[in-house]
Amino acid sequence: METTLTAEIEKAEVRRLLTSGIFNRAPNLALVLRYICDRYFEGEGGQIKEYSIAVEALGRPADFDQRNDSIVRVEMHRLRKRLREYYEGEGAERPVQIDIPAGQYAPRFIHRGAPAAPPVPSAPVLEAPAPPAAPAAASWNKKLWIGIAAVVLLAVAVPLRYSISAHGRGVAPPAMAGGPAGETVRILCGLADGEYVDHFGNTWSSDSYFTGGITANAVNHPIRGAADPRLYTTRREGAFRYDIPLKSGIYELRLHFAETMYGENNAAGGGESSRVFNVHLNGKEILSYLDVVGDAGSNTADIKVFKDVTPAADGKLHLMFEPISNQPILSGIEITPGVPGRMKAIRMVAQNHPYTDHHGQIWEPDRYASGGMLAQRNGIVSGTTDPDLYRGERFGNLSYVVPVTEGRYTVNLYFAETWFGPGKDGGGPGTGSRVFDILCNGVAVRRDFDIFSVAGGADRALTVRIPNVTPNHQGKVVVSLVPAANYALINAIEVVPETE
Repeated sequence: METTLTAEIEKAEVRRLLTSGIFNRAPNLALVLRYICDRYFEGEGGQIKEYSIAVEALGRPADFDQRNDSIVRVEMHRLRKRLREYYEGEGAERPVQIDIPAGQYAPRFIHRGAPAAPPVPSAPVLEAPAPPAAPAAASWNKKLWIGIAAVVLLAVAVPLRYSISAHGRGVAPPAMAGGPAGETVRILCGLADGEYVDHFGNTWSSDSYFTGGITANAVNHPIRGAADPRLYTTRREGAFRYDIPLKSGIYELRLHFAETMYGENNAAGGGESSRVFNVHLNGKEILSYLDVVGDAGSNTADIKVFKDVTPAADGKLHLMFEPISNQPILSGIEITPGVPGRMKAIRMVAQNHPYTDHHGQIWEPDRYASGGMLAQRNGIVSGTTDPDLYRGERFGNLSYVVPVTEGRYTVNLYFAETWFGPGKDGGGPGTGSRVFDILCNGVAVRRDFDIFSVAGGADRALTVRIPNVTPNHQGKVVVSLVPAANYALINAIEVVPETE
């Protein structure tokens, strides 16, 4: 009886969520959520696969090839994000909450107030010295909900076509203008029409809301430090501006640049000082004499982050680019909901997919890295409530260049030795098998670091905490791992603003 009651409560939460309006502009997400919950309640949660979601929920043909079509992975990423945002906001007090763990397709129903799991011994944390300042139904009918979804899709088809056709001509698409409060805006500068879904599942609109400038591209141009180089192969160039409608609120702004014309190995040659320009936000200068080559190097992703960004009195965000030496450039604009007074924390796992930890925090897939390679590991790591955080690693001689705003941060580095040691794939004694230095903004915070030795064995979680970190003069936190014996490695990295 209790099991039946619990299932009915969970079904009621699904029905309520589907009618709440949060999927009004995302019918695919409603399709996927209803499908996976349907299978779950039928006792088939373990049989939900990428192929079945594509064919049975999203209407892909029977010859669907998941290797060439990432629709399911993209939509699942969006669905996890939408659910997280809802339950962190207006749904925070719901007695039952729906979660889809990373790497899985079956839903999980979290009943608030349920007994807590037994505590897990904490991983050792090493404090490193701070670098110097610098309606109810017993069963659901699949044909019925597919028909309903078709009606929803038809309702949004016309405005969606208009939005896409209007892009690239400096016209503000009415369907996008303003949008729901706190909605994320991503614009891929120079993209003529359509949309682009990036490596992380984020959707970028084509170029819009601009005045002046021209489009340029560097297709197939190598871009260092970018997990998705496609974001930097088009750009707007010249004396131009953007006037982007926004709901009132606090936002974070990220501007994406890459110099593919001037500098080493580029057609125009030159280097530092070849292209210099200013950037103004709502009439205030936020970047003075920006030289992308001098800031990051040629053919390298350069991201500038700004906190506490708000629209002007006219409800628009105004960006103006002013030439000093040659013409300004811009590859992408990201405007995301922010937190007053500080930048949101950055959390990344050395994996190709996001991870949701036991606190419900989302860890992004690996990004901002230079050097090294990603690898998957199968060992079960102890001493942590989140062993899957250590399922992947980046190993080699490597650096992470993380763009941040002004302020002070704590950098947490997560390690586990899952390769070397007795009985492990890499063999050896463990101690001394892998040794490396850890540097933060060029300053060594750990010399001859040996994960196996410090953690006390293989498959044991270990954290190095670096407090009181300030960004370098380019607005970056740079973490470098320099090998001494075999390759350095890292499993996850966290950059958390310190409260005043």
